[in-house]
Amino acid sequence: MSALDSPILIAEDDRNTSALVATYLQREGFATLAAYDGEEALQLARTASPGFIILDIMLPGIDGWEICRRLRKFSDVPILMLTAREEEIDRVMGLSLGADDYVVKPFSPRELVERVKAILRRVRPQPVRKNRVLVHGGLALDPEKHKVSVGGAAINLTGSEYKLLFTLMSSPGRVFSRSELLDRLCEHGETVIDRVIDVHIGKLRQKIEEDPARPRLILTVRGFGYRFAEPDEA
Repeated sequence: MSALDSPILIAEDDRNTSALVATYLQREGFATLAAYDGEEALQLARTASPGFIILDIMLPGIDGWEICRRLRKFSDVPILMLTAREEEIDRVMGLSLGADDYVVKPFSPRELVERVKAILRRVRPQPVRKNRVLVHGGLALDPEKHKVSVGGAAINLTGSEYKLLFTLMSSPGRVFSRSELLDRLCEHGETVIDRVIDVHIGKLRQKIEEDPARPRLILTVRGFGYRFAEPDEA
């Protein structure tokens, strides 16, 4: 796997941890940037256009939760969150805000680098037939350009949200179980809780549905999973 064209931003206030992570990433050919507080992290995210962000939750000034929330208003850059707590609610909160993965301290730098690589494999679109634009009403997904729009207006999706939407739109009417959708997101055997799918679907509905409380595009099949509406469904 080739390194990113853009640097990886490491937002971590512990300078020793930041330097260690940077060293391991640079060995794999990645360029890195460092931020040691929340304000600096947001500034670099806007000005340096990083291709990936490693984000500590407990940053001084603006914490990781708020940074993630603000980033998702203008960017779909992959985000790996770092935390000292191993509680499910923290993981679910991070994912609900748009993070792509979650690592608990202390961690192995080698494992963290492999997590970064795995996320990049997931968020990069797979090859598809040329010009196969998927359309349903006002929703359009262009795999060649990796763009999604609603009513002609572009929307920002995280890598995981994009992959889920592409999977569902590619087979309208087909019911996908949660485990099938997890397999599409985690192609390399990562351990992920089932609820992650529900979190991503909820965020997707907020972005593409006219009324997320009464979805008409991504439909729930109770007790099993989800399906995308067929062309003749209102």
